[in-house]
Amino acid sequence: MNNQEDLLSILQLGMGLFWIITYILIIKRGFQDKKYGMPMVAICANISWEFIFLFIFTPDDPQKLITSIWLVLDIIIMIQYLIFGRKEFKQYISANFFYFSFFLTLGISFLLIIAMTLEFNDVEGKYAAFLQNLMMSGLFIFLLIRRGNASGQSIYIAVFKMLGTLFASIAFFLYFKTYLITILAVATLIYDWIYIVLLCKLKRKFPV
Repeated sequence: MNNQEDLLSILQLGMGLFWIITYILIIKRGFQDKKYGMPMVAICANISWEFIFLFIFTPDDPQKLITSIWLVLDIIIMIQYLIFGRKEFKQYISANFFYFSFFLTLGISFLLIIAMTLEFNDVEGKYAAFLQNLMMSGLFIFLLIRRGNASGQSIYIAVFKMLGTLFASIAFFLYFKTYLITILAVATLIYDWIYIVLLCKLKRKFPV
């Protein structure tokens, strides 16, 4: 039993560390390229999840510390989106609509995650976390295809995101063993791999 708990602790810390590195790399690349590195819906879902499972359904340590760090980093990523995203969409939509759409999405994300938590009686937030991680993987691919270049993104970001997903997937499979989480985890890993492959191909085509 102790061995299993030790393994789960290692996987939890690994998951937290790899995603912390992912967020730091997104922030670094964002300031470097003057581009936001995470799609809007993913930002809103992340910040909502972290706020909910830090202040409403408070986790035990060390997850409390990990979630706190995630929230701080995601707030910086949000600020990058509000600054660089406004410039990127300036010719398509007005400033008022840009900010309104962001905060509307943030509010809806918050309500959906609260509803999902209560519906599934999921105070750990595992279903919402895996669902939005899958969504994030798909959105990263869409962002890459829409821009046609790797601005705001990098292979390192993709690799560390995938490692965080892998550690989380193993941990929750060992502890919960639910069909839904297993499917979400496998699907996310597949999309993370596709994202890495696309970034590698793009780098070979347009070396920097």
